[in-house]
Amino acid sequence: MQLYIFLVITVLLIVKPIVNALFLSELGASHLPYGYILVAIIAVITTYYYNKGIKRFSLLKVTSISLISFALFFLALAFIILRGFLNDWMLYVYYVGISLFAVIATSQFWILANLVFDSREAKRLFGFIGAGAIAGGVFGGYLTSVIVSAFGNISAIVLAAVLISLCVPIMHKIWKLRIRKLNIYIRKQRKFNDESGSEPALKIISKSKHLTYLALIIGLSVIVAKLVDFQFSDFANRAILNSDDLASFFGFWFSTFNVIALCLQLFATNRVLSKLGVASTLLVLPLGIALGSLLFLTFPELWVLIIIKGIDGSFKQSLNKAAVELSIMPIPFQIKNQAKSFIDVAVDSIATGLAGLLLILLVRKLDLSTGYITTIILALSFIWIILIYKLREAYFNSFRINIQRTLTSEAIEGKPKRENTIAQVRRILNSGDEEAILSVLKQLSSYRIKALKPEIIRLLNSPSDRVKAEVIEDLYSYDKGTAIEQVKTLIHSDDEKLSHTALTYILEHSNVSSSDFFSAYLNHKNDTIASSALLCLGKETVRNEKLRKRYGLDERIERRIKTLRDLGNEASGPDIAKLLMTIAYSKRVQFYPFIDQHFGHGDSYVVKHAIKAAGITQDIHYREKLLHFLSQKQFRKPAIKALKNYGSEITKTILKLELSESLNNTEKRHIPKLIESFHSKQSIKVLMRLLRSKDVIIRLEASKSLMKLKSKYESLQINKRRIKTLIIRECKYANDTIDAIASFKQILVIYPDDLKSENATSELDVARQSVVYILEEQLEQSFECVFKLLSLMYDEADINVSYSGIMSDVQEAKINALEFLDNLLQSQIRTEILPIVEYYTVDRDDLESAPLSPKILPENKLIAMLVVRRGKRMKLEMLRLIKIHNDKSYATLVRRLLKHKNPEIVTLARETMQQFYA
Repeated sequence: MQLYIFLVITVLLIVKPIVNALFLSELGASHLPYGYILVAIIAVITTYYYNKGIKRFSLLKVTSISLISFALFFLALAFIILRGFLNDWMLYVYYVGISLFAVIATSQFWILANLVFDSREAKRLFGFIGAGAIAGGVFGGYLTSVIVSAFGNISAIVLAAVLISLCVPIMHKIWKLRIRKLNIYIRKQRKFNDESGSEPALKIISKSKHLTYLALIIGLSVIVAKLVDFQFSDFANRAILNSDDLASFFGFWFSTFNVIALCLQLFATNRVLSKLGVASTLLVLPLGIALGSLLFLTFPELWVLIIIKGIDGSFKQSLNKAAVELSIMPIPFQIKNQAKSFIDVAVDSIATGLAGLLLILLVRKLDLSTGYITTIILALSFIWIILIYKLREAYFNSFRINIQRTLTSEAIEGKPKRENTIAQVRRILNSGDEEAILSVLKQLSSYRIKALKPEIIRLLNSPSDRVKAEVIEDLYSYDKGTAIEQVKTLIHSDDEKLSHTALTYILEHSNVSSSDFFSAYLNHKNDTIASSALLCLGKETVRNEKLRKRYGLDERIERRIKTLRDLGNEASGPDIAKLLMTIAYSKRVQFYPFIDQHFGHGDSYVVKHAIKAAGITQDIHYREKLLHFLSQKQFRKPAIKALKNYGSEITKTILKLELSESLNNTEKRHIPKLIESFHSKQSIKVLMRLLRSKDVIIRLEASKSLMKLKSKYESLQINKRRIKTLIIRECKYANDTIDAIASFKQILVIYPDDLKSENATSELDVARQSVVYILEEQLEQSFECVFKLLSLMYDEADINVSYSGIMSDVQEAKINALEFLDNLLQSQIRTEILPIVEYYTVDRDDLESAPLSPKILPENKLIAMLVVRRGKRMKLEMLRLIKIHNDKSYATLVRRLLKHKNPEIVTLARETMQQFYA
């Protein structure tokens, strides 16, 4: 590829100075605008037939025919000059022909390059390949000066014909090496773009903001370049009268500009692209030309025009060229093939024609000075800069669409609209099933909708006890005493929850006094009603000490406890549950041991109520016990609800347990969710503290909780500077993990010489494999954590689509996501993250091919690093590994762990030390 573009540009720099010198010598600079217009007209016609050729024939065939045609075209020019047939109209033909060669040959090359390389490869290689183009410019320009001076124009033109014909076999070789392997990709692209591919190129461009802005930018850059070129050629033609001297002048400076461009390409392009991104790099050229034009307004001299032409010639072929080619990468191939050809040939040439018309108007008709042209260049440069800013968002959006397209195999079905009108709710309440009615009632519990009151009261006659209990809860929203008589009939229900709910409603929502209520129900012959009334009494006595003594709450609880103990296993779960709740609501500390006793009850119904009761008491000694219930799925929800009763005070216990590394993996996953549920500034403060935990599971879950808080509550402020620091810290953790994985995998291949038995080798191998497994799991979690944190700094949708693309099995999606992130992220964050992201775009088992180049560390340093920097799980794994090694050199490291706050770590460390000195 580099050789191909080297030859194309070498040929261009041989024939262009010769034709330009002949044109200026014979016709003068005043005829250049007419040449520009003629180029535009011929280019539009050429583009029409060229696009037809692209649709009908392969890129290989079209390019081969084009290159051979240009070789014959150059030979014809040599023959015409030799025979002296060159006249004015032939000068126009060859001026137009060379202009078309410049745009068509280079456009065909870059279309091929876009097909051969994906965006990740392009970012890395386009600078290198572009250096070939610039080297061709340097070589061609200086070669022209030497050959023209020594042998004349004809020899140089014949050499150009020979060199361009060499591009044909080179291109066939490239096609054979790479394109045939991409046939599946091409077919998929064509299938996706069948409809677009059949449309005219102009329509395709007009439908895409990305392509429209790109076409306008390229068009403006060409107009500005032609205006600069006119000024440069005009001043040079006035200063140098001899055509051979003028050709040598042009050849020298064109080559010099290319030397500068080559230096930029080799030493600056990749760095600038990495630092600024594609869109910002595009700004360099217009800003440079604008500054040069301001200088020319002050000093209207040829040396200033050489500087401006140098900026245009060198930056355009290095920084700007690489950025332009990268900016079209996210466009699908079939669209790109047509659109890029149109932009490179038609847009370029039409812009050249517009520049010609502009110059005719300014120079020939209005006879304006060069200063006015410079002012126009400044104005166009300003518009150019604005369009680049517009292109930036369109460029990002193209990547978003490309990633989503490659991940989506079928259209997402639209979700049904939620029913939210009064008529729809009424219909559900009247004729819906039990679950639908319950769902609606729960949603209505926070509202007082008078229009639905009859339907809600009517549901007190529902056959479902769950529905009736939920209706009673909803009645609290209406006037005191609503449907009280109907509720009274429900206290005799066999359903414990319904009976209790009805009694509570009567006590709190009717005109019945507390004394009348408890006198009527505490000693009721129905045991269910009596125990429910006792629970109500427990709630009431928290605020009323006299009521507690009057009805002897403590004595009643004691008798109830004794009765249930006497029944033993025959005691019913609902009876125990009610007594647990009575103790909890009454805050009678002397009965709390009854709650403790039932944490281990065989009936999960009782355990759930014991958990709920512990949360209601808000007693400090239940905090740790409730946190440990998070590890049991069946008790997780009641435990979270119970812990929420403690409010933000529970965070002190959480931070204490996290510091001592006493939490198991399941508890770690759900603790951030608990903190998140408080929805306060304190929640954010604690979650930010957890993001500095040594345990990656806690950090991941804390980042998820922060993200949820951010999306739900915009008023809660999250310090982005601290998030940036945490992202960089998490990236370093991931880098260390990759180093450790690579190191352990290498150690697994090379066994130590001091192992005496196969059993020892096997046991050590298993232990190391276990460490690798855990490290790979932690790497996945750390990588996800990085993206969750990024969602707190950038648009969440952009980060989510990037993460989905990177983690997918579709290589194209991975590459697009990588390029998207490369342009989205700030430079410092990008520097830390992209090597890790690139690690995920290659085969993760083949660490040598990963761009990250992991460090290989000796095992003793690995163990020391992981013990110090990792959490409980890795510390235990390292202790097991040390124990198998039975190497006393680890004694100092193990001795430190004897002082650890976690008992499991201390126990294993003690066993290891005992083994050392057994």
